[in-house]
Amino acid sequence: MHFKWNYKSPTPEEAQAAKELGEKLNMSSILTTLLIRRGITTESAAKRFFKPQLADLINPFLMKDMDVAVDRLNDAMGRKERILVYGDYDVDGCTAVALVYKFLQQFYSNIEYYIPDRYDEGYGVSKKGIDHAKETGVKLIIILDCGIKAIEEIAYAKQQGIDFIICDHHVPDETLPDAVAILNPKREDDPYPFKHLCGCGVGFKFMQAFAKNNGIPFSRLIPLLDFCAVSIAADIVPVVDENRILAFHGLKQLNQNPSVGLKAIIDICGLNNRELSMSDIIFKIGPRINASGRMENGRESVDLLVEKDLGAALHKAKNINEYNEQRKDIDKQMTEEANQIVARLENQKHQSSIVLYDENWKKGVIGIVASRLTEIYFRPTVVLTREGEFATGSARSVTGFDIYSAIKSCRDLLVNFGGHTYAAGLTLRWDRVKEFRQAFQRYVDEHILPEQTEANLNIDAVIDFKDITKRLHNDLKKFSPFGPGNPKPLFCTLNVYDYGTSKVVGREQEHIKLELVDSKSSNVVKGIAFGQSASARYIKSKRSFDIAYTLEDNVFKHNAIQLQIEDIRPAEDERI
Repeated sequence: MHFKWNYKSPTPEEAQAAKELGEKLNMSSILTTLLIRRGITTESAAKRFFKPQLADLINPFLMKDMDVAVDRLNDAMGRKERILVYGDYDVDGCTAVALVYKFLQQFYSNIEYYIPDRYDEGYGVSKKGIDHAKETGVKLIIILDCGIKAIEEIAYAKQQGIDFIICDHHVPDETLPDAVAILNPKREDDPYPFKHLCGCGVGFKFMQAFAKNNGIPFSRLIPLLDFCAVSIAADIVPVVDENRILAFHGLKQLNQNPSVGLKAIIDICGLNNRELSMSDIIFKIGPRINASGRMENGRESVDLLVEKDLGAALHKAKNINEYNEQRKDIDKQMTEEANQIVARLENQKHQSSIVLYDENWKKGVIGIVASRLTEIYFRPTVVLTREGEFATGSARSVTGFDIYSAIKSCRDLLVNFGGHTYAAGLTLRWDRVKEFRQAFQRYVDEHILPEQTEANLNIDAVIDFKDITKRLHNDLKKFSPFGPGNPKPLFCTLNVYDYGTSKVVGREQEHIKLELVDSKSSNVVKGIAFGQSASARYIKSKRSFDIAYTLEDNVFKHNAIQLQIEDIRPAEDERI
């Protein structure tokens, strides 16, 4: 992998502002420069950034239809109607269903939840799900993380005497379903000031409004914030503004007093007795919640998330962990097959996108394969498989390119589609895949920027090893939680050398464990470079090189700092 390193030195104005802010906060100007570049220029703004307050959450009744939704829920409970909490089968949908169900169940018993089967019913609202609701006497469905395009299905439900409250965050079409209330901050007519809530976030705002309307203390919602943190991390929404508040306090809950189901997953992942981060959710917790819906049925994940008994939860978590192991095997096999197909496409390096179709691929894993290919080839990617007369697929994007708009431009060829900027799903007739590929690639060719198809590293600061202190590292932790809109700062140090003890490690000798020095201090700094063993020979040649890295805790050595090295390049290469 050859990255292009991008770095912009602070302007004199930025440097002066960072110096002044650093004096007020008693913080290194290295870090206050990062604050300035995040638009945080005052002491009060910095303190709000470092310690987000639940009191600063937005009034939920600013969201369009929120008053109507709360009134309908109150009516349903007053009339003792049966309520169904219905959600998507991914992490965002499962956590949203668990949050709403767990909260309402404290006050109301005539309630159940439903997760559609990915293979039998497909995405979103299904006729089978509505029929189940009818058969069990449901009068109100609260649907989470989907539903914004379910016009026909919700019309069918209305004929059965069933009302819908939609809690979604995907981009709506011009025509909206005939639901009692549609809670979606992305509605063009919605004045809600924060547009980037995840599905679980919208569900939380609904429960916040319900609690406020019924005089229920906000403190009753706090135990559910761990679900919000999990969904925000897994759904890759911007970790800014209201999402930052929810993620910050959700992580606090996850670390101090997680719900029983999440505690079981933490145990199964081997994450006990350590401070959990957004990365732990993305790479450990989230995939296990997802695995149930990918391999079997997402309901099992919700069963786990709402479980009250730890013993039962551990048993369910073990089952989900087994699904995740199966998922990893299929994921690896499909990614290898997809890589072989891409390698055979001689003109691929000249194309700005990837569209692959194989009727034998497993539907539940194609989204992961699309993500893998996007990471490898830096191209917007669509991966499709066959399902009866249709091809169904997942799309993933590169930084800065709106893949939802690209999919929408092909809507004449599609049966259904939905999503947001960086991830989307779509369905079309299998015999129109070739037409879709051409139309999609044409749109990408016309709209993507050259730099969006390059492997870029955006360096936040150039520092020396003498700058890496425990105090800097501890202050840096205050910037978390990290994610889109607030990425983990990436540092660069120039002209470093192997201390003489660096070595290749890993089952397949694919990583490098490094001990490094630079010319400006006697500090020996430890680091790990995953998947970069190709650089080992150069490192051992005693020549200098440059490194780009993040600062991490060494989980095996308490209070030790470790560099996680993202890229290594010879010092004589082009300077940043």
